[in-house]
Amino acid sequence: MKQMSEKLKKVRLVRAFVYGVVGAISYPGLVWVNRLKIEGTEHIAHLPRKNVLFVSNHQTYFADVITFLHIFCAVKWRKKNRLGIPYYLLNPFTNVYYVAAEETMNGSFVSRLFKLAGALTVKRTWRREGSETRRGLDPSDTRKIERALQDSWVITFPQGTTKPFAPGRKGTAHIIKRNRPIVVPVVINGFWRAFTKKGLVFKKKGALLTVRIKPPMTIDYEQPVEVILEQVMDAIEQSKTYMLKGRHHRLKQMASAKV
Repeated sequence: MKQMSEKLKKVRLVRAFVYGVVGAISYPGLVWVNRLKIEGTEHIAHLPRKNVLFVSNHQTYFADVITFLHIFCAVKWRKKNRLGIPYYLLNPFTNVYYVAAEETMNGSFVSRLFKLAGALTVKRTWRREGSETRRGLDPSDTRKIERALQDSWVITFPQGTTKPFAPGRKGTAHIIKRNRPIVVPVVINGFWRAFTKKGLVFKKKGALLTVRIKPPMTIDYEQPVEVILEQVMDAIEQSKTYMLKGRHHRLKQMASAKV
């Protein structure tokens, strides 16, 4: 069954069909129920079709990735910083994979369906006696991502969790160092406010969802993986520096409210 799923995932018509179904269902929630603000699509309009790695912070299991796929499809149809009418779903951009936890993608019928849209499932976590322990990428999972980079775009979330300011995983830096991809950082916000953790059910309507695509990073691939990872985390605004900035901003707001 797993081999059949992997084969189907590579069939363009199947992936295009899944994009159309998922896209049609999710579009109203992104654009009508909530408000989607997109910035920086000019940075991805002319990228090569392979060896491009998108790194982003993570706020829900599915809504983040679904939004990225909408944006990539819209850019293919030469839309700038907007989705507009989703006729782009008739001929979507399917040359992209996304990294997701294996247990998440096998959790329900919906997640199994969305798995066909290009999921690269990895074993990031395991549970022991009711507790969850995190580890780096399994070598076989790393190879899976590297093979996808050879002819496609790949979306990954270096933190491997929806928890803000969680430390990044060195596996991402190792992949960057070995494969030397174009690395495009993306910063998202508002999804945690609009959706539940899975990103399939609304928690609040009328929320502002922001997706800010930054210019490709300038990386010295000869640097140690620790340095590369630090640069990535800073680019997606999840480093300790940004965490301290956020705390400082909240303290200022509290002080202003008291006055």
